[in-house]
Amino acid sequence: MAGGAVVLWGLLPRCCPRVTFCSMFRGPQKCLFQPPVPVLLGQFPQWTLQPGHAIHHCPVMCAGHNKWSKVKHVKGPKDAARSVMFAKMAMMIRVAVREGGPNPEFNSQLANLVEQCRSKNMPKASIEAAIKGAEKAKSGTYSLYEARGPGGSLLLIEVLTDNNSRTHQTVKYLLQKHGGMMCDGALHSFEKKGVVVAPGEGLSMDRALELAVEAGAEDVRETEDEDEKPLLQFVCDVSELRGVRSALEGLNVPTLSASLEFVSQNPALLTLAQLETASQLLGVLNDCPDVMRVWDNIQAQE
Repeated sequence: MAGGAVVLWGLLPRCCPRVTFCSMFRGPQKCLFQPPVPVLLGQFPQWTLQPGHAIHHCPVMCAGHNKWSKVKHVKGPKDAARSVMFAKMAMMIRVAVREGGPNPEFNSQLANLVEQCRSKNMPKASIEAAIKGAEKAKSGTYSLYEARGPGGSLLLIEVLTDNNSRTHQTVKYLLQKHGGMMCDGALHSFEKKGVVVAPGEGLSMDRALELAVEAGAEDVRETEDEDEKPLLQFVCDVSELRGVRSALEGLNVPTLSASLEFVSQNPALLTLAQLETASQLLGVLNDCPDVMRVWDNIQAQE
């Protein structure tokens, strides 16, 4: 209207391009800008509209040497996720009891699992209930599925189920929905090894390699836990697991756990976009009630 004052909410246009690194997987997005201060253009003619850009920084771009670990364990097991983790540990305990008996002194696999449960703050009552209930629990069939994930990565999926056909179809559906597929030959890229985990704080990689040689380990790898604290994995032959752990403790290196794991021999280098997709796939697989553990050969590109 002639002679009227025009009221604008701020000095920037209401719709401005906004680029974020966090949206790199979806592409640049438009956002509505809501300026806080009203301005009368009639009273302040010297103020003009200027285009504005907001650049936001995503923490994943600053990840260190172990980007895949930070993506995979971005928030760690909390609340419902912690309950799922405890259920998985109880499942593995029942399998170990059936294979080697309920006495941890004569069942090294069970002893290692109990120690892992304690390191993850699983209640003592839950651990004892899993051991005592192993014989009464419904028997299940153990299977190892081989699969291919995003970016040509390889997965090994350990399951325990009372209906193998149902579980196979469920896992196959989850893989196809998140960029993966069942395949043969993935097992050839993994080798079953003993892995002793120790805190990595205060230890350089050079010193860790020296300790690995002294303890009889084949290799040592850097990783991180859910809280981004550095860890060292001392890899050894299956038969040398207990000896390596005892040797490390004799060298004044405190150990957190010792277990048998599928260690990848041929890592698959994935981009950040592929890491995001792989993280989602592993998340839904681990949420499947019949899936015990998922092993991968994923590594972030530098």
